Amino acid sequence: MITASQMRAARALLGVDQRQLAEMSGVSLPTIQRMEASEGNVRGVVDTLTKVIEALDRAGVELIAENAESRGGGRGVRFKTLRPEGG
Repeated sequence: MITASQMRAARALLGVDQRQLAEMSGVSLPTIQRMEASEGNVRGVVDTLTKVIEALDRAGVELIAENAESRGGGRGVRFKTLRPEGG
């Protein structure tokens, strides 16, 4: 659904801190901190994850899944697939 690094990057794009994201999403600050401290995909209650994702979406951030095309026309950043050496 969303990775911890996507959450941190989304906050950076918006220029908000963890407390502001908690307020925007209606999720507690400790929950946001725990989500961002996780490795890989954020795990938690689906309703909580949905609140955070919807808050980011309302603020103008598009989360792009792996191997998915961006549906927006704005600027953005994403990881690229790295090719093996010599490939």
